[in-house]
Order: sequence, then structure tokens, then C-alpha cells
Amino acid sequence: MIANTLFAFIALVVSETEGGSGGLLSVNGGLAFWTTLTFILLLILLTKFAWKPILSALKQREDAIKDSLEQAEKAKDEAKQILTQNQNSLAKVEEESKKIIEESRIYAENLKEQMLKASKEQAQKIINEATAEIDRKKNASFDELKNQIAQISVQAAEKILKEVLDAEKNKKLVDKYINDISKN
Repeated sequence: MIANTLFAFIALVVSETEGGSGGLLSVNGGLAFWTTLTFILLLILLTKFAWKPILSALKQREDAIKDSLEQAEKAKDEAKQILTQNQNSLAKVEEESKKIIEESRIYAENLKEQMLKASKEQAQKIINEATAEIDRKKNASFDELKNQIAQISVQAAEKILKEVLDAEKNKKLVDKYINDISKN
């Protein structure tokens, strides 16, 4: 601004010394003075009325941008914290699910072993009962067979005692009773 004013003043002095011929580069002193004065007044008015509101608006905008950047940085930090928390929670949930799966597997194996043990015990019980039943029936059959043999022996003895014994009749009688026993 001072350089423009100084340049205008030098141009005014040069133009008056040359004699004021109205050329392209000739400067009219009055016009230069009023132009400079108008420029200085305009600069003062702009400084007083326009620059303050413009600078104030720029300062407000700068503050708003700074606040927005700070809020964005805070939001970014919060998002990182939430992400970390979510990852930690996910890791805990995965660990718990693995633990539950392992417990379920162990429970299933124990249940399987208990069921196998119970079925083996039941099978052994059935086998023991069947063996006992077979033994009872076998003993009952032997008892019945003994009784039948005893009855047959008694009957044979009665018949032998009732008949007169000679060797040939005795042999026929014994063979007859042996055949009777074989048939029974």
C-alpha cells in the first residue's frame, strides 16, 4: 500500500516536470491524489467494518473445524475401544463355548460308559438268572429221573419177588425192564 502511494507520488512529480502533455503514461496529479485518498479511505473502512467480521467468521470456522476434528478423534478412539471390547467379549464367548463343548463331550462319554456298564450288568444278571433257571430245571429233571428210576426199581423188585426165579426168566425180565427204562 505504501509502495503504491509512493509510486503514484513519483509519477505525479515526473509528469509535472515534463510539462503535462496528455500521453499514455502521463499522470494527472489531482486524479492521482483523489484515487490514493479514495483507496486509503476504502482500506480504512474495510479494515474497520469488513475485516473484523471476516476474521471473526474465519476464526469461528477454524474453531468449528478444530472441534469437529477433536470429536472425530474422540469417536475414533471410542470406536477402537468398543472394537477391542467386542473382540475381548468374542474371545471370552469362544472360550466359554469351547469349555461347554468339552464338558458336553465328557458328560456324553460318562453317560455312554454308565449305559454300557448298566447294560453289561443287566446282561450278566439275565445270564445268571438263566443259568440259575437251567440249574433248577436240571436238578428238577434229575430229581424226577431219580424218582422214576426208584419207582421202576421198586416195581421191578416187586415183580421179581412175585415170580419164581430161574435164570432164563430172570434174564428176560431184566432185559424187559431195561427196554422199559430206555423208552421212558
